[in-house]
Amino acid sequence: MNIAGSVALVTGANRGIGRSFVEELLNRGAERVYAAARRPETVSVSDPRVTPLFLDLLNEESIADAAAVAQDVTLLVNNAGITTGADLLSGNLDDIRRELETHLFGNLRVIRSFAPALAAHGGGAIVNILSVLSWVATPQGSGSYSVSKAAEWNMTNGVRIELAGQGTLVQGVHLGAADTDMMAGSDAPKIDPLDVARASLDGVQNNLLEVLVDEPSRFVKAALSGDPSQLYGPAPTR
Repeated sequence: MNIAGSVALVTGANRGIGRSFVEELLNRGAERVYAAARRPETVSVSDPRVTPLFLDLLNEESIADAAAVAQDVTLLVNNAGITTGADLLSGNLDDIRRELETHLFGNLRVIRSFAPALAAHGGGAIVNILSVLSWVATPQGSGSYSVSKAAEWNMTNGVRIELAGQGTLVQGVHLGAADTDMMAGSDAPKIDPLDVARASLDGVQNNLLEVLVDEPSRFVKAALSGDPSQLYGPAPTR
């Protein structure tokens, strides 16, 4: 699909990758961008084509209200997310549930709410911002996030199949780490959030189902077909 002339809705649009999507969509000639966030008053992109909108992935009413307002959407970018830092064995189970509620059920609610609008406008496209942690677990602090992103990844695959009949492209975007507020405490190498938006929108324009933005995502994807020790090291000795 063409970005020029499109009507997009971006969740988590007030900062980081979401804000970069808003800026890049405008640069590519989008007709309108709904900048959705839990605090829409913090959306700082100043352009008459931008409409701030309240949307909270854990608030079903807010999702339904946003879908009622943005009935002209042709491109949906599911970017909003959280991280609690909960480990699977020692973390609070409520935190683990909250990550699943956000990344899996919250994003699924958004897709279900906006799918009719996309169908009405010829199919359009959905972008789900995933993670290299959809495919791999790392020590300490990412167990809950990895599980929720793995669930979101296969949800992406599932809705892709179910929406194919209405002509909707469903794209999954994987990356290691971007320079965002969420990753501020990490010393891992980080890419510019704008690189994520550009790679994804290039993929939308070229009808790509999956976009691997950086080297960590490409390495882990390739390693999945090999021995797990490539990712986790040798099995413990007894």
